[in-house]
Amino acid sequence: MPQIQVTPLGAGQDVGRSCILVSIGGKNVMLDCGMHMGYNDDRRFPDFSYITQNSRLTEFLDCVIISHFHLDHCGALPYMSEMVGFDGPIYMTHPTKAICPILLEDYRKITVDKKGETNFFTSQMIKDCMKKVVAVNLHQTVQVDDELEIKAYYAGHVLGAAMFQIKVGLESVVYTGDYNMTPDRHLGAAWIDKCRPDILISESTYATTIRDSKRCRERDFLKKVHETVERGGKVLIPVFALGRAQELCILLETFWDRMNLKAPIYFSTGLTEKANHYYKLFITWTNQKIRKTFVQRNMFEFKHIKAFDRSYADNPGPMVVFATPGMLHAGQSLHIFKKWAGNEKNMVIMPGYCVQGTVGHKILSGQKKLEMEGRQTLEVKMQVEYMSFSAHADAKGIMQLIRMAEPRSVLLVHGEAKKMEFLKQKIEQEFNINCFMPANGETATTVTNPNVPVDIALSLLKREAALGPLPDPKKPRTMHGTLIMKDNSLRLVTPEQALKELGLSEHQLRFTCRVQIQNPQSEQDTLNTIYSHLKSVLKEHSIQHLPDGTVMVESILIKVSAAAEEPSTKTLLVSWSYQDEELGGYLCTLLRKGLPQSTG
Repeated sequence: MPQIQVTPLGAGQDVGRSCILVSIGGKNVMLDCGMHMGYNDDRRFPDFSYITQNSRLTEFLDCVIISHFHLDHCGALPYMSEMVGFDGPIYMTHPTKAICPILLEDYRKITVDKKGETNFFTSQMIKDCMKKVVAVNLHQTVQVDDELEIKAYYAGHVLGAAMFQIKVGLESVVYTGDYNMTPDRHLGAAWIDKCRPDILISESTYATTIRDSKRCRERDFLKKVHETVERGGKVLIPVFALGRAQELCILLETFWDRMNLKAPIYFSTGLTEKANHYYKLFITWTNQKIRKTFVQRNMFEFKHIKAFDRSYADNPGPMVVFATPGMLHAGQSLHIFKKWAGNEKNMVIMPGYCVQGTVGHKILSGQKKLEMEGRQTLEVKMQVEYMSFSAHADAKGIMQLIRMAEPRSVLLVHGEAKKMEFLKQKIEQEFNINCFMPANGETATTVTNPNVPVDIALSLLKREAALGPLPDPKKPRTMHGTLIMKDNSLRLVTPEQALKELGLSEHQLRFTCRVQIQNPQSEQDTLNTIYSHLKSVLKEHSIQHLPDGTVMVESILIKVSAAAEEPSTKTLLVSWSYQDEELGGYLCTLLRKGLPQSTG
């Protein structure tokens, strides 16, 4: 039986380092190639030795697909393509292709230039890697080769994020990447058609969460920022340069306008100017409202939000600072956090998910004393708040997507094992389909049962309809006809049509069965008895006594012969064509039981 195999090299029962291998119809596809924010050693990248011990990946992989530009989905790409070695095509959307190299370069700078790490990809490797990228449009079917095709769907989440359908013949897999089923201030909601894949591979970051209404969260966020600023405190909001950052900037910008507030709002520079530039460039990927107002004013040109300079962190008085990265594991946000952590007037608001091992995760778990580099201890006195402005689907959203796509089975990645377990049970109960949650390096196998579509000739359908009551549309029904395979398509037609189309002459195939019975009568009388017997039993059928000494029931012929040495043993020859196979079988059984005794 054909089967599809899915093996996570990263993001199996874990968040971070997304990298999933799919084997489908003899093709191997890698979905995402991310790094892990919680590690600084070899575990940071996926373990490609699972695929190959020492040779390049080009021989094993038909293509690589990147769902969006977050580093936990694309951070290992230059390492995989340039250091391990892959020369095949890498597919992603246009915004992802534009933004990905900027984030990779930024990440390289922090790791190599600031931390001085070796065994890491170079700027040139990022450029060489991006040359292998093929950009795709939404809903465009891309032929990777003669058999493998892919198609992208809108995923919300961040600018350019897409879900991908991978199809080989009649087997298909949908990979969601990260997605959001509720529209926000700058992006629309994810959407997919009823494509009924064999497996839907879905993220499950918030598998057990059903989030409250967005409006309440926004009000709460503004209230906390406002209160801190009013009492002279500083607010740090660690964000990734693209995504929630724009969401919260638009929120604060409109609030500052409405309340006429004077406290400065800053954004750590560099990345964000580029980021906003890309939002303007790819305006069609944003939501309806932004596209409408775009003509009068660009939502991404902020009046109150200014560029941040490192020296501002020591300025007295209130301020709000957006700084990257979002989990406080390095860079500007961590630098500011260290400066402000000792003052209880200040506040840090974590707007998204934090991976285990990062400073963000530690302070959200309530740690008040942190061990920093160089053995120094940092005391956290500032207020720590967590507010999920995450752009991931919650449990309700994941169920909604399953309802949309109607997959035959679901596989969960990008989530914590305990939460996945809960969601897995819920999916299996509600949809009555298999749900898998393999750990890294484990393979989930699903047997596919590909349906082969066949066109049926109208004349055949009419003939079938005339034979009896109309079939129940929900129940399968057997059709008799001739199957013609031509130009890669299958058609079921009437035998007459097939003969005509193919220019063949008809051969009649008849089946003959011998039935022996004991009957003292002559051959002619035996035949008369058979005729009367069948007349009384088969009232529905046409039965004839032919002059050549045979009895005919529909197309079935019955002859009687007796051997000279044993005249009382009669051999009945029953012969039928394939259309009357059922009736032929029934007649043989009936005649084997013997004939009624003739009177007279």
